[in-house]
Amino acid sequence: MAGKGIDLPNPTIKIENVVASTALGSALDLQTIALSLVDAEYEPEQFPGLIYRMKKPKTATLIFRSGKVVCTGGKSLLDVQTAIAHVITEIEKAGISVNRNPEIIIQNIVASADLGSKINLNAIAISLGLDKVEYEPEQFPGLVYRLDHPKVVLLLFGSGKLVCTGAKKPSDVDEAVDKITIELRDAGLLQ
Repeated sequence: MAGKGIDLPNPTIKIENVVASTALGSALDLQTIALSLVDAEYEPEQFPGLIYRMKKPKTATLIFRSGKVVCTGGKSLLDVQTAIAHVITEIEKAGISVNRNPEIIIQNIVASADLGSKINLNAIAISLGLDKVEYEPEQFPGLVYRLDHPKVVLLLFGSGKLVCTGAKKPSDVDEAVDKITIELRDAGLLQ
C-alpha cells in the first residue's frame, strides 16, 4: 500500500469475532438436542434457541427449531467451520439427521487494529467529511466513519486504535484499514 509515494506499514490487524450463519435442514427437536449436547443451554421461555458453547475453538452456537444456526465468537472462518462441524457431529450422535455440508455465510467480521500513533479526532471529523462521519465526544469517545467500499464501519479512537465492523471477509478489513491509513496520512493527520 502506498500514499504519496511512501510505503506504509500495515497496522497489526486482529480479528476479534466472526459471526456466521447456516442451515442444518428442516425443523429440529431442540429438546432432544439439548439432552444430548453436554453444556447446552435451552430455556425456550427466555430464548427461542439452544445455546451451545465450545471451549476450543471458543465459540457460541445458537441452534433454532427452524434448523437455522448462528455461530459467534470465532477468530477465523476455520474456527466457525470447526464449531459447526462439531455441532453437526453431536446432533447426529443424538440420532437426528441434518445437512452434513451446509453453506456457511459470514454475516459480520469484527476486527481491531492500531494505527501506531495518537490521532486528533476533531481534525479527522472535519477532514473526512460530515456525510460519512459521526463524532459526538460527549456521547461516545470514538469517531464513527462509514465506508462505502468495502461497506464497513470504522470506530476510530484518539489512541490510534480502531475497530472495524460489518466486514464480510478478512480482505474487507485489510482494505478498510489500508484506506483509512492512506486517507489520514495524505491529510497529514497520521505520523
